[in-house]
Amino acid sequence: MKAPPRLQSLIEEGLIDTVVRQLMSGKEAMVFVVRCGDETRCAKIYKEATQRSFRQAVDYTENRKVKNTRQARAMAKGTKFGRQAQEAAWQSAEVDALYRLADAGVRVPRPYNFHDGVLLMELVTDEHGDAAPRLNDVALSPGQARTHHAALLVEVVRMLCAGVVHGDLSEFNILLAADGPVIIDLPQAVDAAGNNHAKRMLLRDVDNLRDFFGRFAPELLQTRYGPEIWDLYQRGLLHPETVLTGQFARMAGPVDVGHVMREIDDARAEEAARKLRMATLR
Repeated sequence: MKAPPRLQSLIEEGLIDTVVRQLMSGKEAMVFVVRCGDETRCAKIYKEATQRSFRQAVDYTENRKVKNTRQARAMAKGTKFGRQAQEAAWQSAEVDALYRLADAGVRVPRPYNFHDGVLLMELVTDEHGDAAPRLNDVALSPGQARTHHAALLVEVVRMLCAGVVHGDLSEFNILLAADGPVIIDLPQAVDAAGNNHAKRMLLRDVDNLRDFFGRFAPELLQTRYGPEIWDLYQRGLLHPETVLTGQFARMAGPVDVGHVMREIDDARAEEAARKLRMATLR
């Protein structure tokens, strides 16, 4: 197929040879299957982030570092240059997270290059060598649900041990490769130690996994892996080999009403986003 304009510079630089086909187009990006020598990879072209709410952007970008104080001032003022710098930082966050997590042994697509707003990375494939389906598009047996749920909890723990929380983990951004689930879409990844919302996001990520796999294996709906994982992390007891129980007893104490209301708002926003994604797929 004819190369999109955004990929032309990568062809000129010799980073890719040909564009095979478009793989998907979403709110955040378009993804193309490309050939690089003897290898088939994918190229993710980021779109302008016009549909992100300001509150979400603040939560996800809290404590992210920018290159210089001029950029920081421009981003704070919301100038055109500041918006461009903010978008560049948003894209770079995914690239940085992918390299960091791949080095930590987390099952994410291996990144190869980032050039002119295009991320070149591994193409995740199924047992037939075709592009792997999203978890949301796969019917699972109870046994498969339990197996994939356990495997993804291991990846969530590995991520947290590497200092990263996905921030938007669900069945819509997990691919089912030939050898198991692979986590994708990380522009909203946050630093576990440096972001005040990291705990809330980690709990939501784990709850999303519980709710999805619980459709196929209902006993998973009774588990409480999120609080257990975060408690072990806070106490410095979490390691990639940690054996989890799925049980956690909440300690009695005063209720943080503000936190509860924020959780309710986030749950409503997440449900609205989920319905929008499903409507887009139809």
